[in-house]
Amino acid sequence: MPLILAVDDSASMRQMVSFTLKSAGYQVVEAVDGADAWEKAGRQSFDLVLTDQNMPRMDGIALTRKLRETSQYQATPILILTTESGEDMKKAGREAGATGWLVKPFDAIKLLEVLRMVIR
Repeated sequence: MPLILAVDDSASMRQMVSFTLKSAGYQVVEAVDGADAWEKAGRQSFDLVLTDQNMPRMDGIALTRKLRETSQYQATPILILTTESGEDMKKAGREAGATGWLVKPFDAIKLLEVLRMVIR
């Protein structure tokens, strides 16, 4: 099963995302913010990164940009799951290399459909 890195500074959101993904058969590693995710992404390889945008230490767009600079994560799907829905923010996400942008609160069925579309 694919291994997903779920990044969010909210413990309750990480739990909801993890539960949804694990229930669908995915393996999940959680990170508390972008800096934590960056460290974990350097230690093991993930099939997809699902990250919040607004977090301390490193936000989702900065994390996406850093991951895309590495050969290991150039083609890995990176989805930003956030409360942010403004076009400027979405554009910044695309420019950083995000594969997609999902707005919270998330619909579990829709989230899983998107994952199935982007994970190779």
